[in-house]
Amino acid sequence: MYLKIEAPQRSISKEAVKVWRITETLENAGILAVLGILYYLHMRFEWKEWIGWIILGLLILTVLNAIWEILFEPTLKQKYWRYDVDEEFIQLKHGALKEVNELIPMTKVQSVELNQGPFLRKYGLYSIQIGTMGTEHAIPAIPEKEAFELRDQIAHYAKIKEVE
Repeated sequence: MYLKIEAPQRSISKEAVKVWRITETLENAGILAVLGILYYLHMRFEWKEWIGWIILGLLILTVLNAIWEILFEPTLKQKYWRYDVDEEFIQLKHGALKEVNELIPMTKVQSVELNQGPFLRKYGLYSIQIGTMGTEHAIPAIPEKEAFELRDQIAHYAKIKEVE
């Protein structure tokens, strides 16, 4: 006989979409800048023709990837991210195309950590890192009050003595 566990219902903040769009825009802008500089150097110093074609191909792929990562992916990530915490398990469910369901027993939790970079800080969000014996799990973009409560709740259920 197995234990029937319901699908997680809690979702991450809708503000996560803005944070992810900003970070993806900056990352892709950096990549495009580097590729643009390389293409300029290719033209300036007359490198071999095939180098220019490779750089142009990478530019096209980067633009297509940027469109996906900036316009579509953040909305889908926020829509499909779900989590729940109870006395026995932490449940994580995410992924639009490839669905991932994780069930983390509280007995395996060794640490709980809150992370906040500059963009998360701007929107009052935290990411929760849950350390187990072999790996780390994350719940992204949780509002500040909820994040601190969730961290303390997980620590209590896992019986972690010190919470930083």
